[in-house]
Amino acid sequence: MSTENEGNEGTAAEAVPSVPPVPADAPQGSPGSTPAPAPAPEGEPGTAATTPMASVPPTPPHAPHTPQTPHTPQTPHAPQSAAEANWPPPPPPAVPAYASHGAGGGGPVWGAPAQPYAPEGPRKRGMGGLVAAVAVAALVAGGIGGAFGYWAADRNGSSGSTTVSASANQQDLKRDPGTVAGVAAKALPSVVTIDAQGGDGEGGTGTGFVYDKQGHILTNNHVVASAADSGQLTATFSNGKKYGAEVVGRAQGYDVAVLKLKNPPSGLTPLALGNSDQVAVGDSTIAIGAPFGLSNTVTTGIISAKNRPVASGDGSGGSNSYMSALQTDASINPGNSGGPLLDARGAVIGINSAIQSTGSSVGQTQAGSIGLGFAIPINQATNVAQQLIKTGKPVYPVIGATVTMDEKTGGAVISDQGAGGTPAVSKDGPADRAGLKAGDVITKFNDTVIDSGPTLIGEIWTHKPGDRVTLTYQRDGRTATAQVTLGERNGDS
Repeated sequence: MSTENEGNEGTAAEAVPSVPPVPADAPQGSPGSTPAPAPAPEGEPGTAATTPMASVPPTPPHAPHTPQTPHTPQTPHAPQSAAEANWPPPPPPAVPAYASHGAGGGGPVWGAPAQPYAPEGPRKRGMGGLVAAVAVAALVAGGIGGAFGYWAADRNGSSGSTTVSASANQQDLKRDPGTVAGVAAKALPSVVTIDAQGGDGEGGTGTGFVYDKQGHILTNNHVVASAADSGQLTATFSNGKKYGAEVVGRAQGYDVAVLKLKNPPSGLTPLALGNSDQVAVGDSTIAIGAPFGLSNTVTTGIISAKNRPVASGDGSGGSNSYMSALQTDASINPGNSGGPLLDARGAVIGINSAIQSTGSSVGQTQAGSIGLGFAIPINQATNVAQQLIKTGKPVYPVIGATVTMDEKTGGAVISDQGAGGTPAVSKDGPADRAGLKAGDVITKFNDTVIDSGPTLIGEIWTHKPGDRVTLTYQRDGRTATAQVTLGERNGDS
């Protein structure tokens, strides 16, 4: 466990004829008269279709190539007369509505008089003629559509590439409040990047956020510890404006600190505080911070566990901090420390404080995110912050007993003696009054299973002095319970 410091237009189609094709030897409507074909309409590309209807379906006429044409029909055979076929053609077929160019009503769309009934011919061939007529009509209609499509595309430019631009309306770019972008846009102006420089040149970068309108900034103790006594602290907002800051109070054991902007700007907007007790595993999370100095970085994830016992620090014992943490897989790295962990509404549910490390190697001084980050629950951090603002010093709840810091002991073992040879159970302290003794193994704190000393401390520190709790412990192989009223300790010493 580690902490962070953190051109075919003229020939495009053949038009639909104004009169139907007439076979060379077909009977006429009246003796001696021959209907003249109507001229092609002026102003339209191409010429009228003049291919006579054949006794067998001809191969479709060759059509010009356009981008919209999926295939190119073959060149037709030479026309064949009705006499050669030894039968007259059938009446013109009914034309579908989409083939009509029609202005004016009534009458056949082809505009030709009805033909007299001819002697019976083979029905199979008649059907072939019908198919040919319909095919010609379809090809003509398709050719016109293809030519129009090509003309429209050519009007947009001849580069061969047509793009579509999105609307430039600024209203279209607004993000809904419930989206990650909406939450981040609202929260970022209230998050600061903290630069801590100690008098000896040591320092680092971390994160904090606006706690109240008076200019108090909530962050981690380890972010500001190097500059707490004789160093320099600056807070930079997301708009780039910097302000000097000073330490109001810090709690080493909780890893919480409160700063105060020296000349706070007007209109500060504190982040809304949520209720960390109501957080559920699987809830969405949003972390904001300055990982590796990259300010205003937003990452997302979920709550992957609750009440995770975490002991973080330098391993010396006295400077360690303990928490019953919210675990998240939102990416948290050195520099995220002290930044807010938000829920999907944008309320603060924790202070990002520590990350799990896979271990260090030669030349490696900082660990990166492996998807296991830990945050101090905001309910606990709020209690600490209020005490620091009020008195400048932290207050810790205690049971009045020293426990071993060994892990995987199956519980919190009360030591044989305390620091400096003092009794492990303080005389007349909470544990003493409840009947606890050295060697007892505490296995539960209320309903929470205790597996080690750090776990017990983390659970105790989620409460306040004066809270009454139930401890389950084992002595000489027997299990017993005791009611304990938590005492208090002022300061970190």
